[in-house]
Amino acid sequence: MVLFGRKEYTLVNVKKRGIPAGLWEKCPECDAPIYKKELDNNWNVCLKCGYHMTLSARQRIQLLVDQGTFEEHDAEMLSKDPLHFKGPKTYQAKLEADQRATGLLDAAITGKGNIDGRPCAIAVTDSQFIMGSMGSVVGEKITRAIEYATKNSLPVLIVSGSGGGARMYEGAISLMQMAKTCAALAKHAEAKLLYISLLTNPTMGGIMASFAGVGDIIMAEPRALIGFAGPRVIEQTIRQKLPDGFQSSEFMLAHGLLDLITHRSELKKQISLLISYATKR
Repeated sequence: MVLFGRKEYTLVNVKKRGIPAGLWEKCPECDAPIYKKELDNNWNVCLKCGYHMTLSARQRIQLLVDQGTFEEHDAEMLSKDPLHFKGPKTYQAKLEADQRATGLLDAAITGKGNIDGRPCAIAVTDSQFIMGSMGSVVGEKITRAIEYATKNSLPVLIVSGSGGGARMYEGAISLMQMAKTCAALAKHAEAKLLYISLLTNPTMGGIMASFAGVGDIIMAEPRALIGFAGPRVIEQTIRQKLPDGFQSSEFMLAHGLLDLITHRSELKKQISLLISYATKR
């Protein structure tokens, strides 16, 4: 190639060294780049703005339960396809895809473990599996966890992370789980046992309208989205602009729905303290 009338040059493409994938993550709240290892060490809380990102159900258990004490219950329970649901993707195909992606068989893990040495029945929903929605398996596992706690005089901790509410793929069977879980919690309350409900981002729909909203103590992580219908749906329905921060943890605390908001790093200590106040163990 002749440049500026001078001799011929050969242009060489120099390949730049890229940043290996997976080393950095961007905060969805403040857009700050965060070194993935530092983010993992901080339990997925942004080091710049404190935004609480998603944790999987197993990460939640690792965060809250004493190492080596968790005993998982009903681990092999699988959803059926009672409606033979068909759409752009069948229900069975959706289940299989999310099972591969998350390593879970459904959207909840339940069992028993110790929290700072205090035994507790535990259930955690995972928003990465069909948005943490509650079908027959999720409802059944949570109900069994509550019944186990009642039989063994244990407190119950349910960590909710569901943007999907009741699972539409199972129709009325999914809606029935709302009443079933609440009935089990009523029996647990009759036995004068403690139920702590921890709401994380997001906790919406049928889950918020059932077991997540009836805790003896209802606590949440900062800036979690909490409610029944989403804010856009509400605005379109009532044709009014919603207040700033509507359906955030902070808004809900100010209006009496929550008892406290706790930073993720303090959750285990706070839950342990609450159990110690309410139990003789």
